[in-house]
Amino acid sequence: MPPHRRSSSGYNGARARPNGSFYAEIRSGKERIGLSTFETAHETARAYDVVAWRLGRPRRLMNFSDVWTRQQAEDLAPAPQAVTQEARQRQRELGQRFLVTERDKRLRLEWAGRFLEDVAAEVAFFAEK
Repeated sequence: MPPHRRSSSGYNGARARPNGSFYAEIRSGKERIGLSTFETAHETARAYDVVAWRLGRPRRLMNFSDVWTRQQAEDLAPAPQAVTQEARQRQRELGQRFLVTERDKRLRLEWAGRFLEDVAAEVAFFAEK
């Protein structure tokens, strides 16, 4: 089997960002799990190892060989908040709904400004009910 390719940061699962921070990501099946953004590549690699332990990955795929138990890995790097593809999709949907809602509010205010008599009729209608 060919050796596992490492990223430009020198660690598995750690990518350098243009702003100088590092991003941790791990794959689980067909899904990519974004772990978080960290200030150093070392912190990013430690977070990757913690999640690798939780997913039951073999030690040879981890970044550090000085960790022998899952508890040691968690002590070195607290569990990051995992961002799954499903969570990203949900966030996109909520963002789109927010944009539609904002547009609807804007159009309603524009309509109310143009047709004052319709607004008065609507208020009167609901006042009767």
